[in-house]
Amino acid sequence: MLRTPSVALASFGSVVEGLLTRPIILDIFEISSLDAISTMTTRTAKIQIAFRYRTIDSPSGVTRKTAKRLAQHLGVDETQAIHLALHELAAKVLPQYERDEGPLSAMQMRQIKKRLPQGTKRSVRSSLVEMKSLPK
Repeated sequence: MLRTPSVALASFGSVVEGLLTRPIILDIFEISSLDAISTMTTRTAKIQIAFRYRTIDSPSGVTRKTAKRLAQHLGVDETQAIHLALHELAAKVLPQYERDEGPLSAMQMRQIKKRLPQGTKRSVRSSLVEMKSLPK
């Protein structure tokens, strides 16, 4: 099972022979990483999940038929339709701002009030909306 000059793995013997004249003995971890390297494409490795369509449409999922119809309606492929749906859900559900420290403390409120101009009473002199007076 050994071939030259390409790298070849011997069955269970873990012997690899390449351009070198002597065989190299590898452990199982090294063999599995060689296998991973040989099966990778030229693109970077992508993290993927298994995605299963539902057998019926429900609030928690859709059938493949529905996904295809949606993709066709949007003018994209099924994968892009899924990405668009997830993006829309993320924008709707996840906060669109950085999380803050919560409500202001009593000390912070006192500092704010201290900086406000004191003793000036303000009133509305005019309004954009006409208010009808109530009869007396």
